[in-house]
Amino acid sequence: MAVQVTATSTAPATSDASAPVDLGPAAALSCRECGERFELGPIFACQLCFGPLEVAYDLPTGDPQALRQRIEAGPNSIWRYAPLLPVPANVAAKPNLNPGLTPLVKADRLADALGVTGGLYVKDDSGNPTHSFKDRVVAIAVEAARAFGFTTLSCSSTGNLAGAGGAAAARAGFRSCVFIPHDLEAGKVVMAAVYGGELVGIEGTYDDVNRFCSELIGDPLGEGWGFVNVNLRPYYGEGSKTLAYEICEQLGWEIPDQIVIPIASGSQLTKIDKGLKELIKLGLVADKPYKIFGAQAEGCSPVSRAFKDGHDVVRPVKPNTIAKSLAIGNPADGPYVLDITRRTGGAVEDVNDQQVVDAIKLLARTEGIFAETAGGVTVGVTQKLIETGQLDPALTTVVLNTGDGLKTLDAVAPTTGPTATIKPNLDAFRAAGLAS
Repeated sequence: MAVQVTATSTAPATSDASAPVDLGPAAALSCRECGERFELGPIFACQLCFGPLEVAYDLPTGDPQALRQRIEAGPNSIWRYAPLLPVPANVAAKPNLNPGLTPLVKADRLADALGVTGGLYVKDDSGNPTHSFKDRVVAIAVEAARAFGFTTLSCSSTGNLAGAGGAAAARAGFRSCVFIPHDLEAGKVVMAAVYGGELVGIEGTYDDVNRFCSELIGDPLGEGWGFVNVNLRPYYGEGSKTLAYEICEQLGWEIPDQIVIPIASGSQLTKIDKGLKELIKLGLVADKPYKIFGAQAEGCSPVSRAFKDGHDVVRPVKPNTIAKSLAIGNPADGPYVLDITRRTGGAVEDVNDQQVVDAIKLLARTEGIFAETAGGVTVGVTQKLIETGQLDPALTTVVLNTGDGLKTLDAVAPTTGPTATIKPNLDAFRAAGLAS
């Protein structure tokens, strides 16, 4: 369970500040707003305009076919894409959880239920080591933490990231101390605590947790700490690009026509778009139009509201939804999500909690995939987008399931259980009407 935060501080393990940083093809950090570039380091905001920083690369050049073959011959994990990520070339040999290369399920029965004729796929990231896509982003952040000499791995989390961070830290030999809202689903709390690190519950919402972490990072208490989604955020976010890489590789090096992505902070959606653009630039896939759609829960839908109202500014909200992994009321990447969905001809939509539960059950009974509430949001929004004519059912569509339903049992438990409870004899079985 959650514990009190300790006052222990740790200094970076690296004593030589002039030692070169080996993060593979990563060349610099670049401001998403003004374009100013900075040396690689544990910083996340532009010193000139305070815009968010992201990784800029010296990407491979040459024969795209040779690069494809190199990738395909690589490890069965995200490390097959090491030449495109901010990680050292020998990353696969280091102690890590080796996430990625999760199934892209051709969802024909779900397609029939939704009326999709152009091909429907579910990218099922519940198969990652801690059963969510967060293993991808944490794996990249761990390499940055190693490069910058941090000794404690930390984060603010709505649940999945806490578990992924705790597991990755245990495997890589870091101390961990992660922070969560005090009222998360029990399954996520237990999973985050079992890895032996410190788990701290904060009284408040995720946005309160995130603000606390921002304060801690500027205090001597936080010295030597790598916050994966704060001071390591530019590197952490790059892990989501691997979803784009895998989807295209699994489709035979083709970009799908439409992708539906859940929105929490919005980083996953923006980085999938970045990954698609990089694949096009490298010649690994043919350039073609694609549409990106964002999915939110109605009880925490600030980006959806801004999209529908035609606004460029996302107004914060107080979350109230069963989809707690998406319950970020002030999403950092919200404005960029608006830019991408509008640029690609997509949309941002939301569904209520009952629609989330219905969509979880629909995906489970049609494809045998038990999604957590975020997956229910994505499937539910896909259904709504089809019904409203915003998503073309005749085009190839990929829907993301980002986590395992075993983490959010409370969402479906009240309406899911035994069909019948009977005496142990055939007469009772017949009387229950289950024999046919």
